[in-house]
Amino acid sequence: MNIYITIAIIYFLLINIAGLLSMHIDKKRAIKSKWRIPEKTLFLIAITGGSIGSIAGMHLFRHKTKHWYFKYGMPVILIIQIIVVFLLSDRFFL
Repeated sequence: MNIYITIAIIYFLLINIAGLLSMHIDKKRAIKSKWRIPEKTLFLIAITGGSIGSIAGMHLFRHKTKHWYFKYGMPVILIIQIIVVFLLSDRFFL
């Protein structure tokens, strides 16, 4: 396997774990009325590749699911990322 693909897979796994954990941590802090993770940070994690983990965290921990910009924004980010990966894979791997 190409070293760049290996690095990309490791990055993808780590950023999605970060997305999942950030939703979990923010939910726990919300319950305890403590300092919260800013919404722009949650979106930044999703935009940088953690959209699957963020979406999973939203549903698993029932967090931010009533906010329309999370409910619809996270799937839109994921769709855009899938399109980008598809276009890049067609360009670089054929």
